[in-house]
Amino acid sequence: MNRRLTLVVTILSLLLPRAGAEPTPAASTTAAHHEVATILGELCTRVLHEFPEYATSLAVTEAQAGGPFASRLTDGSPAAVAARVQLFESYRNRLAALNKAALPAEDAVSVEVALAMLDSGLAGAPFGYGNYGFGGFSPYSVTQLTGAYLEMPDFLDSQHPIESAADADAYLARLAAFSRVLDEETAGVRADAAQGVVPPSFVLEGAIRQLDAFAAKPPAETVLVTSIRRRAATITGLTPDDAADYANRAEMTVRDQVLPAYRRQSSALGELLPHASAEPGVWRLPRGEAYYAASLKAQTTTDLSPDEIHELGLKLVAELRLEIDRSLNAQAIAPGPLAERLKQIATLPGQLYPDTEEGRTALLADLNHQVALVEARLPEAFGRLPKARVEIKRVPAYTQAGAPGGYYQSAALDGSRPGAYYINLRDLSEWPRFSLPTLSYHEAIPGHHMQISIQQELADLPFFRTALAGFNAYAEGWALYSEQMADEMGLYDADPLGRIGYLQSALFRAARLVVDTGIHHKRWSRDQAVDYMVETTGDQRSSIITEVERYAVWPGQATAYMVGRQSILRLRAQARTELGAAFDLKAFHDLVLGQGSVPLTTLERETRLWIAARKAAPSN
Repeated sequence: MNRRLTLVVTILSLLLPRAGAEPTPAASTTAAHHEVATILGELCTRVLHEFPEYATSLAVTEAQAGGPFASRLTDGSPAAVAARVQLFESYRNRLAALNKAALPAEDAVSVEVALAMLDSGLAGAPFGYGNYGFGGFSPYSVTQLTGAYLEMPDFLDSQHPIESAADADAYLARLAAFSRVLDEETAGVRADAAQGVVPPSFVLEGAIRQLDAFAAKPPAETVLVTSIRRRAATITGLTPDDAADYANRAEMTVRDQVLPAYRRQSSALGELLPHASAEPGVWRLPRGEAYYAASLKAQTTTDLSPDEIHELGLKLVAELRLEIDRSLNAQAIAPGPLAERLKQIATLPGQLYPDTEEGRTALLADLNHQVALVEARLPEAFGRLPKARVEIKRVPAYTQAGAPGGYYQSAALDGSRPGAYYINLRDLSEWPRFSLPTLSYHEAIPGHHMQISIQQELADLPFFRTALAGFNAYAEGWALYSEQMADEMGLYDADPLGRIGYLQSALFRAARLVVDTGIHHKRWSRDQAVDYMVETTGDQRSSIITEVERYAVWPGQATAYMVGRQSILRLRAQARTELGAAFDLKAFHDLVLGQGSVPLTTLERETRLWIAARKAAPSN
């Protein structure tokens, strides 16, 4: 799942009532509680109705989603988008009108969380371009990293179930609607261009390459057809001829409707190329500086300015470079520029996997082994542990060219689909062995999979607070904090090169603070950003180019990681200082994970309350 889709799915899960759950008697006795529950329940149902793909991703029932959804796709027409903005504004106003002081404490936090989520998406609406309306916003309708052309094939293959004839019929209905969704996004691209909003030239070129590559495939060989052919053949009671008919109908739809829409979208992007700039920053867009400020606030859930984030990045980069330099010296890596010294590690014997299918299989096996090892060690530092499983999967070949190095897809709420940690294996030279453990700790355990699964499984909070990953600064901050926890737990004691990989990962995230603000606030060029990242981190230039191009289309998103980590570390240090011998690391982690996904400002307040309560406890 791409990050934009993950964010919206997250928000839905925050609002979705737990199937079969009953409200606690104490909370249900207050009129204020009932009012909050009513508003959030209504909002949940309306959102699920508006975004049927997300209802599928969450594996909810039709009753929870306010009606049938399995055969529908989101309406992206201008009228529908405008109506949704108006709808969400009405809910925002209803929530804002509540007297928070009169609410039970948990309800007050729930209202605060819901308002923050609504504000995040609605903050993009006044600009009138790109994607906006609920759960976040981004400046471009279609990019090398986002758009239905990338998202829908993987969604239909990995998330839309085909276990019955009805499921297969719904798949075909969605496939037929796919061309409409593509054309709506193409219309959005043209409407944005009319306002002077044209993606950077390298973004257009990347998207065109991927659109054309998919459209060039024989229809029968696209995942849209192979997926239903493979899965329809397993439906109980369906004859081989019936299963073949589903595949044939899918092939006809792809040939006559979907691929022509791909070509129309590619053509529209091609028409923009002569008018595109190579500049990556949103400062060049209408009200671009205000747009970036709003993006930073939404992504970090703080009021940090671009200059403050830039300076924080420079400070952390300097500190991490010194620590890495000491670690390299300890491993007798030859002196020289830090980037070159880091690159030397990848040249050591056994560091690179063969760039073959066998090499990819071996890499995935090693990742599974790493996850199993850390899973066994979790009770040492964490009280709450996840029940859901996690799978490690390759990024699909048809999206890997523009996809990031790794990302996480959450499990279905009903347990029908485990969590998935995706790794991009387009070029194995980008993944020397020393760099892999910290990626697993970030994406799987104790990072995204653990945090998101625990939130899904929380029983002591209203379900709309058991977030999947509602706020980037919280979710990515926790995942980056998890990388440090792996080091503190001694998981690198027998792997000094792996520890350098962890430090390089932290350096990479610190450099993001510098580069994201550099691009969008200080007006750095793409080459300037790439050069800085390569020289600072020592990563492969090909990988860095993909990263910088990502920052260009998701302004502010890359800053959430380190801002979130630093916030959690600061709160931990405060708790340890104030509680002294009474500080309990497991209890602190239980607090952070037990909040659900919240803005950093909320996490800070709740941590202060927790510290005060523990200080006041009789044992203290």
